[in-house]
Amino acid sequence: MQGLLLINKPAGMTSFAAVARVRRLINEKRVGHTGTLDPMATGVLPVLIGRATALSGYLLEADKRYTATVKLGLTTDTEDITGTVLSKNPVCVDEMALREALTAFCGEQQQVPPMYSALKKDGVPLYKLARKGETVERKARTIVIHSIDLLFFHQKDGIFCVDVCCSKGTYIRSLCRDIGAYLGCGAVLTDLCRTQTGNFCLQDCLSLESADASQLQAALHSEERAVAHLPAVSVTRPQGIRFSNGGALSLERLNLTHPVDTAVYRVYADQTFLGLGEINRQKEELSVRCVMNNMVR
Repeated sequence: MQGLLLINKPAGMTSFAAVARVRRLINEKRVGHTGTLDPMATGVLPVLIGRATALSGYLLEADKRYTATVKLGLTTDTEDITGTVLSKNPVCVDEMALREALTAFCGEQQQVPPMYSALKKDGVPLYKLARKGETVERKARTIVIHSIDLLFFHQKDGIFCVDVCCSKGTYIRSLCRDIGAYLGCGAVLTDLCRTQTGNFCLQDCLSLESADASQLQAALHSEERAVAHLPAVSVTRPQGIRFSNGGALSLERLNLTHPVDTAVYRVYADQTFLGLGEINRQKEELSVRCVMNNMVR
């Protein structure tokens, strides 16, 4: 098998376990996900199979969208409801104050990642250090919250739900932590669903809990959907044979519109997706980034 699977990851399963389940069901070693979801989270988990795993970086760059439920008045070591409670605080927040806080977190900002994350310090994942009770300094990273819309607010219980559209690398747990700090009462994430990754939406996804090998096979998309946002170029059959065998193509012989130094193109021949090529201005050629399908002489 080769291609793209859109999985709705169930709660209580790690992204690694989801990939392992797919790997067992289809009996394919080369399987990888594009963008980790916390075990408690559900939602869109793109899974690439076979040669398509080479395309994972292009989905990692995509914007994400989440539905997040948050409880005010608590802080935990994991920044979500599964962690050890660090503090309980009174909540004196009305809807106007909450909406003001949400507005304050729109746009580009610096976010400190959580200790319970897969980021590494000197080669060691932070979550392993956190489980030992260690806390290390984490460098803030630039993220963008494109929008954050309030879906509901139960003021009596201090619980609200938001729809968040954000850039890659955003930790929703940490966003909730920072909103709670802004409001002066603390906050933890209680429920999270990733509803969109790039152009892939939750309604496009297959539930993994009850899926079997035949259902996965039926749900398999062409790998080119993973990079549909990239520009495309069509080449002749001889050029396609050369490209699929690892040979670069002269820019002079390609019909490219305003190529730039770092442009990556989807390459097609006879309507077959061959792979990705990258503009090399120094050599005036389209070099091979990765090959997905081979042309036969």
